[in-house]
Order: sequence, then structure tokens, then C-alpha cells
Amino acid sequence: VQLQESGPDLVKPSQTLSLTCTVSGDSIITSYSYWSWIRQAPDKGLEWMGAIAYDGSTQCTPSLKSHCSISRDTSNNQFSLQLRSVTPEDTAVYWCVRGSVVVGTPNDYWGQGTLVTVSS
Repeated sequence: VQLQESGPDLVKPSQTLSLTCTVSGDSIITSYSYWSWIRQAPDKGLEWMGAIAYDGSTQCTPSLKSHCSISRDTSNNQFSLQLRSVTPEDTAVYWCVRGSVVVGTPNDYWGQGTLVTVSS
């Protein structure tokens, strides 16, 4: 299974950050699969941002809920993150990750990560 993030390296403040994860070796509609976005800002810990499940249901962490949306393109086996009204504090390495809706199942595959800088 491979996940690959794609998107811009640089985004201006107040704009929308859009990232896409292309998945190979598995289908994003495989039963019980759960596809997350996780990020890590400089000198901070990992932050789970949100996810889309195999059935298309989505959720974003409460702190980002008003700015975050996650969608998918099943024909291309991709899922995407949109983060609106970004600030420099959204500068981070962003990963897409495969997990499971089954409680207690760890995330098992990660993309290589992509650094996104928010700056004017």
C-alpha cells in the first residue's frame, strides 16, 4: 500500500490549502478503512486533523471544524484536504494515513509527508 501527498509547497495567508492523497495498493472504499490527514508543525507534536471513512463519512477535529473539509474521488482512488483561511501557524508537514474504523486498530500506512509553508 502506498500513499502519496500532492499539493502546493507555499500558500499565502488567508488562502485555502488544498492537498490530495493518491492511494495505490488498496481502495479508499475498502470496508472499514479510514483515511486521515495528520500534520506536524515545527517544534510541535502530531495533530490529527480529520478523516474520511470507507463509507464517505467525514470528520474534522473540533479545533479546525470551521476551516477543514475532506472529500474523495473514488474514480481516482484519492482523498483530499481543504483548509480554509490559513495562517502561518498552519505551516507544517502534512501526511495522509491509512487506518481503520475499528477501534484500537493502529494506522499502518503513511505517505512520505509534504511540507507546506504559509507565508506571504
